Amino acid sequence: MKVVIAAAGTGGHINPGLAIANKIQKEQRQSEVLFIGTTYGLENDLVPRSGYPLKTIEAHGLSKEISIQNLKNIVGTIKGIGQAKKILQEFKPDIVIGTGGYICGPVMMAAQKLKIPTILHESNAFPGRAVKMLSKKVNTVLVGFKEAKERLPNAKRVVVTGTPTKIKELHNIDKEKIRQELKLDKKLPILLVFGGSQGARTINNSVLDLVFTNKIENYQMIWAPGPKQFDIIKQKLEEKNKDIKNIKNAKVIPYIYNMEEMMNLADLLLCRSGAMTINEIAEVGKPSILIPLPNVSQNHQEYNAKVLEKVGAAKIILDKDLNGDILNQTIQNLLEKEETLRQMGRNAKKVAISDIEDKIYQEILRILK
Repeated sequence: MKVVIAAAGTGGHINPGLAIANKIQKEQRQSEVLFIGTTYGLENDLVPRSGYPLKTIEAHGLSKEISIQNLKNIVGTIKGIGQAKKILQEFKPDIVIGTGGYICGPVMMAAQKLKIPTILHESNAFPGRAVKMLSKKVNTVLVGFKEAKERLPNAKRVVVTGTPTKIKELHNIDKEKIRQELKLDKKLPILLVFGGSQGARTINNSVLDLVFTNKIENYQMIWAPGPKQFDIIKQKLEEKNKDIKNIKNAKVIPYIYNMEEMMNLADLLLCRSGAMTINEIAEVGKPSILIPLPNVSQNHQEYNAKVLEKVGAAKIILDKDLNGDILNQTIQNLLEKEETLRQMGRNAKKVAISDIEDKIYQEILRILK
């Protein structure tokens, strides 16, 4: 089997593509997988690091506005279709799979011109304009949430498969060993705070307020402000005569590389609500406080967060409403009710979808037959 996967931009787009590639190679060792991305996205790190070849083309987001930049983007995207077509003609894939980012438009259009079967994977609960447009033409749309299926009425075929993640519920995690390594108190509950590789400024500022006002006395915190914001947080703490390496009840680290262990260790999560994060939370079955990233396409992070909120697994605070006082009140209210936290965790698992990679692989085989 020869497969092209179009994925670009963020880990939320690229990691599902890598998971699909790994599944294909696990099932068919002689298969060949080629990724197509842009020259500026995270794919330039993640794809080669995972051992897959990457070709790049031009791809841009398009808007309805009339502007010089949008006209340039349209011209660039048209050029990208030609570039993608050339790559597909040379590689001769049996199927083309898109897992997100601006890259999917030109690659899917090129594949359809060459009459190559196509699959699109949509991780978010609210599909964007590009996905809605492409859904009318691709063979199948695979979605991470059942809510997305309802929002693609014109698609040829929609299948709820879930979104593949690297995070699993760990039953054999040595929590005591990790607590000792992080110098955490085994008697206090753990709040895990993260905002992804880019960090989350509003979350970080609100958490910083909790630290400055000593509001974290009855719990402890593992806080990853993100590599780009770690030094900023460090400087702000120094201005208040606080050492980032020696904050009572708080372990501050730039980025979490062992997220699987940290999520399983934590009692409560505080984070954004990207599609990948929502799926990870459901997989491990943890209660969460979600702060949807504002100003994103179709406000999809808020719709993602509502997937967990409506089953009683999460509390949502809008970014514009977030501050130290509101955050403190929400955290304290949840931590005071241990059974509520446990029930929220059980509710989160209701959203989890099993055998995700198998479902996706079977859809690939179905199309190729």
